[in-house]
Amino acid sequence: MATTTFDTLGYFEKLISAGVPEQQAKVQADTMREVIEDRLANVDGNVATKADIRTLDAKIDMVETKLLLSPANQKHELLKWMIGIACAQAAFIVTLLRIMNLLK
Repeated sequence: MATTTFDTLGYFEKLISAGVPEQQAKVQADTMREVIEDRLANVDGNVATKADIRTLDAKIDMVETKLLLSPANQKHELLKWMIGIACAQAAFIVTLLRIMNLLK
């Protein structure tokens, strides 16, 4: 597990320069260190790094590309459009025939 340190002296000096009383700044710096150490102690080993996320993103992009370019997917998309157009044409023809019957 990666170790993270908290700069209590730097935090203390920033509080002092902001006008916080010295005793209060010391307590805040110590409390902040304790909170950070406690949070880090409770983190399990299943933390993803930025490199892990980049690798996962690259794998997802690769899979999406393969799915979009696969011949089976292209055939499916083409078939879906052909069926949709055929249904629309059939509906158009039926509508025209009904209109023509009403005009006679």
